[in-house]
Amino acid sequence: MVTTLIALAHPERRSFNGAWSDATESAARAQGDTVLRSDLCQMRFDAVEQAGHYTDWPTETPFDPLKAQESAAETNTTPADVAAEVGKLRQADRLVLHFPMWWFSPPAILKGWFDRAFQHGALHDVDKRFDTGLFRGKTALICVTTGSSAAESAHNGKEGDIGLLLWPTAYTLRYLGFDVLEPVVAHGVHGYHRGDRKTKLTTRLQATLQAQDAVMADFDTRPRMRFNADADFDETGRLRTDRPSFGPFIRHRPSFDK
Repeated sequence: MVTTLIALAHPERRSFNGAWSDATESAARAQGDTVLRSDLCQMRFDAVEQAGHYTDWPTETPFDPLKAQESAAETNTTPADVAAEVGKLRQADRLVLHFPMWWFSPPAILKGWFDRAFQHGALHDVDKRFDTGLFRGKTALICVTTGSSAAESAHNGKEGDIGLLLWPTAYTLRYLGFDVLEPVVAHGVHGYHRGDRKTKLTTRLQATLQAQDAVMADFDTRPRMRFNADADFDETGRLRTDRPSFGPFIRHRPSFDK
């Protein structure tokens, strides 16, 4: 039995992102998955990590999020909202993220979910990350919308390469040990279209919703993002000269070609 966790980061449940997450749930249930949900905005998940979440953090000591999380994991004093999310993540075999791109990155609530729910000491530590991460064997998929067109979101597009903009999110998942599938992107999703453009957008988005059955059915065989293995780095943490680079975030050259 496969368990799929769907995390939605959008303030409007009736948005396309909300409908897309529902299509993921329907497809997952149709193939027999157990489905868990984290609708972060509907839950009013507190995205700001802070000392106030930890009743035993000494007030005279400057707040250290990693130490606070680790201590809470060890003493079973994890904040209730985080403990619930940690439980879902541990249960899940698959994680599907649904969110829009805002200001060239995911909404703040999703980053805050990473900051708090990806709890140090519970889901990762200095020895259990990347190739030794606790989520090895689990798979994550990013389903994302942009307001820009596919051309504007291309490698040479005015809005920036969507693959690069999503890399920090994907690498966060990789840090925990997830295999990360190539993202599914729906472009040009916003409410300013009128007339024929709105009709075409509606038709295109409906096709995306219908295609989600196939996305989930092919989940295990979809192409995966490539990342460097731990062995590709030397003792200082730098990429070895004889190992490949899979993108500009970790590369051999100190700057881009002129």
